[in-house]
Amino acid sequence: SRNKNNTFYFIMKIGIIGSGSVGTALATLLKMHLGKISGDGKHDLRIGSRKDPSNQPLDVVHHGEVVVLAIPYTAVQDFVKSSSSIEDAFKGKVVVDATNPLGNDWSPLVLGAETSGAEEIAKLLPESKVVKAFNTIFADVMKPEIVRGTASRVTAFVASDHGEAVDMVAELAADCGFEAVTITKLSAARYLEAMAHLNIELAVGEGGGTGAFFGYHRLPADAEENK
Repeated sequence: SRNKNNTFYFIMKIGIIGSGSVGTALATLLKMHLGKISGDGKHDLRIGSRKDPSNQPLDVVHHGEVVVLAIPYTAVQDFVKSSSSIEDAFKGKVVVDATNPLGNDWSPLVLGAETSGAEEIAKLLPESKVVKAFNTIFADVMKPEIVRGTASRVTAFVASDHGEAVDMVAELAADCGFEAVTITKLSAARYLEAMAHLNIELAVGEGGGTGAFFGYHRLPADAEENK
């Protein structure tokens, strides 16, 4: 697809760190996208975890043009700092932060009003282009039949200080079937993580379940003029 800057990004290599529910669900959608743009149904996506000898996290980081972090937020620092080779491998990469600052019981971790999980990850990876995305979407919603089959499209918010990285990840999200909404500052992750905490409270605290999503709709320009 063509983004708002009239540019195509042919992203062929994607790495996902984390083979849990979010990582696996995203991998399914992204494989469909990669297969489509390759023209032959093939993809070049690797999903890795330390439990998989053939797809160790370091190998997956080296592999991806875009690397998605789909591990618990509390594990990111230990992962990045576990080896200088891992820190080096992230240099120059577009790093998609799909995490949320949560405790083991899904309760919010309070980081303060002046930062967010994504901003803390950007401090860990100063030579990477960190993008906050997909954190407001439950894994149960990241299914082709839901993403492409609902009348109201699932919104994927995409935020970063790096304009080209925002466009790149927004295009990936749109090609997966999401309605991508871009924000050109990473500090907006503070609001996106709060939205995720609200989503979790409604799903778990209030018993609403994880089959719910956010949809952001703008009125047409003529509707605003006539109101």
